Amino acid sequence: MQGYSKYLGRKLLWYSITLFIAVLLNFMLPRLIPGNPIAFLVAQTTQGLTDASVTKRIYEAYLTEFGLDKPIWQQFFIYIGNLLQGRMGVSIIQYPRQVSDIIAASVPWTLRLQIPAIFTGWILGNTLGALAAYRKGIFDKAFFPVFLFIAAIPAFGLAIVNVHFLANMLNLFPGRLGYAFNFIGPDWSNPAFILSFLSHYRLPFLTMVLVAIGGQSLGMREMSIYELNADYVKYSRLLGIKDNKIVSYVFRNAMLPQITGLALSLGTMIGGNLIAEIVFSYPGIGTTLFAAISSQDFPLVSGCTLIITITVLSANFLVDIVCGLIDPRIRLTQQEEG
Repeated sequence: MQGYSKYLGRKLLWYSITLFIAVLLNFMLPRLIPGNPIAFLVAQTTQGLTDASVTKRIYEAYLTEFGLDKPIWQQFFIYIGNLLQGRMGVSIIQYPRQVSDIIAASVPWTLRLQIPAIFTGWILGNTLGALAAYRKGIFDKAFFPVFLFIAAIPAFGLAIVNVHFLANMLNLFPGRLGYAFNFIGPDWSNPAFILSFLSHYRLPFLTMVLVAIGGQSLGMREMSIYELNADYVKYSRLLGIKDNKIVSYVFRNAMLPQITGLALSLGTMIGGNLIAEIVFSYPGIGTTLFAAISSQDFPLVSGCTLIITITVLSANFLVDIVCGLIDPRIRLTQQEEG
């Protein structure tokens, strides 16, 4: 295991370098968005004021508040120092709310939607894909075109279709928001609010599950077909090994890419399906990020993209660890390199 440990150490080093570069890009790119959000904030603050000198002083005060009166390189190191202390800054458009508070309010909504949908779609998709590969015949011919059709539809496209037909035309589901508009805010102690949340939850959840099923089923079907036609399967059958024993190894090998896909899905779930969340007006972090980009709120944009970056990198690192533990070939390769 010494070679494998060195392999993980190298991976950790590269992920650390990648994280630093990602943090740098998260800081720089939002600040390249054309426009001046400070001017918009000052315009809101100084409504009714006619004294230009007062307006100028308020503008300069906001520049100092957000640290924009300093050189960009100095702003970056201040940003890094604040991150190390757990501070992401203050939102410009939602001033004086902290970026961390805004994200903390949005992330749970995305997690409530994405985690159950990802796991449900992953389980159903892999089960159906494995059955289609193993049973073949009519079962495969019936399900494969359906899998292919669902996988070809982007999440936002399916969301638009579902909102139009299932919500607007058939009135089977609420088509927007995370709960009824007559509630001022989330109140999880109120049974009426929970029922409203569950009612609004159904259509986004159904959409996310269908999207996950399409891609997972196709991937599992192709990998299972490849493994079922592998030489070791034919040789095992010639030796008289029971078919259920062979199939267990076949699907174990076929699951490796699917586990990778699951980990990556979990890593990117914080970002959510951005446009799908917007279609449903769902109060997750995807909608928050879109609103931040639209209003040029670069502290909030940096905060959202940083959270997404960290989860994606963590998921990839976890995939490297899990695949090495599951697949002995990876462990053997790393031991030989060590």
